[in-house]
Amino acid sequence: MHMAYDGSDYCGWQIQPKEKTVQQVMEKALSLLLREEVSVTGAGRTDTGVHASYFIAHFDLEKGDPDSDQFLFKLNRYLPPDIVVYRIWKVQPEMHARFSAISRTYHYHISSLKPLYTRNYSLNIYGKLDIKEINSCCDVIRSTTDFTSFSKLHTDVKTNNCQIKELQWKEEDGGYLFEIKADRFLRNMVRSLVGTLLNVGQGKKQVSFASPYPGKILPIDLSEKDGKFICQKDAFLCSAKGVSIGIEFSKRLGRGLFGGEGFIMQKLVGEQEIKE
Repeated sequence: MHMAYDGSDYCGWQIQPKEKTVQQVMEKALSLLLREEVSVTGAGRTDTGVHASYFIAHFDLEKGDPDSDQFLFKLNRYLPPDIVVYRIWKVQPEMHARFSAISRTYHYHISSLKPLYTRNYSLNIYGKLDIKEINSCCDVIRSTTDFTSFSKLHTDVKTNNCQIKELQWKEEDGGYLFEIKADRFLRNMVRSLVGTLLNVGQGKKQVSFASPYPGKILPIDLSEKDGKFICQKDAFLCSAKGVSIGIEFSKRLGRGLFGGEGFIMQKLVGEQEIKE
């Protein structure tokens, strides 16, 4: 599916027992309106409080046809104000929201001024950051594949390897933007990376990276007497409210290019679009 949501009041995307999640709300809305049990698969599993400005999901139907403006209107009327769907259309059966995606991009917005209208979408910090020092660490991170040190332990994944395609910090009016693009991400990985790099930029930690194995890095806190490896529990885990995700696919998901069963929801935001 293709949609967007404000994650402030949700415990992430994926259904969890006794918790309010985006997937749960979406499945309930679709099942009610289509009068059959609908299971929704998302392109990723965002953490608690993380937003999605450009999100893909899909669902299969035994009957019914939600490919109409009238159904889209009803669906958005039923959904809460913090979830929106912009378009629904049919795709081929092999199209999969998670496995057909070639990359995910996370943005982390940081404000150096107290935010008002964007207070749920940015992290407020005091003082300037040393962007040069931060980007020197980013150079090392780009060549890394094993991100175990930046992941929550004992998660249900087969590998902790991720391919970083783009990584940068840049100054904006009134703050900074952290952008990272990869084929996949681990749980809490983005927030752990941002937290570690913020500590570097604020001069709170002098961080170096050791490479005990090819493609794997371990951040070392040189502020400690003899140096200390930083693991996920040691890193400053940034607030989720500054994070938003976007998804990229290898083919344009347009009407007429795909036929058959299954449906896709689409949202285009600003200059963002699914690339050829």
